[in-house]
Amino acid sequence: MTGTHGLPLSGRMPDYTTDIAIVGGGPAGLAAAEVLAQAGRAVTVYERMPSVARKLLIAGRGGLNLTHSEPRADFLARYHPAGALDAAIAAFPPEALRAWCAELGEPTFVGSSGRVFPQSFKASPLLRAWLARLDRLGVRIRTRHRLTGIAEALQFETPDGPLAIRPRATLLALGGASWPRLGSDGRWVPLLEGLGVAVAPLRPANAGFAVAWSDLFRERFSGTPLKRVALACDGAAVRGEAVVTEAGLEGGAIYALSRPLREAIAAGGSARLVVDLRPDLTQEALARRLSGARPGDSAATRLRKAAGLAPVAAGLLREAAGAALPADPGALAGLIKAAPLTLTASAPIERAISTAGGVRLDALDGRSMLRDHPGLFLAGEMLDWEAPTGGYLLQGAFAGGRAAAAGMCDWLRDTGG
Repeated sequence: MTGTHGLPLSGRMPDYTTDIAIVGGGPAGLAAAEVLAQAGRAVTVYERMPSVARKLLIAGRGGLNLTHSEPRADFLARYHPAGALDAAIAAFPPEALRAWCAELGEPTFVGSSGRVFPQSFKASPLLRAWLARLDRLGVRIRTRHRLTGIAEALQFETPDGPLAIRPRATLLALGGASWPRLGSDGRWVPLLEGLGVAVAPLRPANAGFAVAWSDLFRERFSGTPLKRVALACDGAAVRGEAVVTEAGLEGGAIYALSRPLREAIAAGGSARLVVDLRPDLTQEALARRLSGARPGDSAATRLRKAAGLAPVAAGLLREAAGAALPADPGALAGLIKAAPLTLTASAPIERAISTAGGVRLDALDGRSMLRDHPGLFLAGEMLDWEAPTGGYLLQGAFAGGRAAAAGMCDWLRDTGG
């Protein structure tokens, strides 16, 4: 006798049967459930936490950045590796996500940065409307169900004891390993490796990085934002904001460089981050301003009045110099435009916003199904792609989940399921 994915059954646990099983109640899993239910499939979502979409709700505390409005080519270039989500996003682009939100009674708007948010600026109203739609479609949600096995059947630990199910098709949307207290703990890795599936090591993405600040700088500026700066590492550059932390730096601009910074540290033990503290001025213009300072001005006054640096930026400049600041206006302007910092480590994966690594994309066919395990599909952050914050992560999860659902429908139709 064979069960789900064509593997032998032991018969040691009850045999409950369902049509479609989705393991993981985050945006990717719920998006897939909606598509499958609309196609007439009986869908059950299994979630290990007491409620679904907890990471989505946490993201909503900052306004719920759903997607981004930039041109499609620029948008797709944010994903690594190149092309990883091109087909999925083409099928469900940002404008489709915005239309979907509006259908749920939560219209969106484009902020000054080009980012897209619900008008309510909250996640909870959107999630409530979405769950109500899933309920009307007949989607069943089973919480407190932890996946413990895949090989013989889908095996769960539940409040009522062990459970085994043998669905016609399964979608795993279990997330990565960031924010494990919200549900994504990476415990699926050995389960898939036990099936012979290649999994790239899970690593922190969109995370802060450690800098060996002086005690004075740390005590004075921890928690202070660095506004309107430009950061660069190994040819990659970004403008934005960062935040000084007790341990180093974090924030949107740092997250956007997470991958090159992480790779530089992995290759050489540290990464060189170059900070332009006045990206709106050329070095020559800045040097002229500094040359015009009064002869009796202190270095602090020159930095504040002539260079226009906030105290935290001036303090970072001194940290980067490692000694007295240069007196020559041209040399000082050069340091302001390219202040070097040494980053020594990424924040732990538990404190990262998202996860790099995961199941290698070449293990999947064009329908999001594992090539060697018919009927077993994957979606979301457990796959080996990454993107910065700014709406790209959620767009990828929604589009990827829907693409996997479409692939499941195709496979079920082709196999007579």
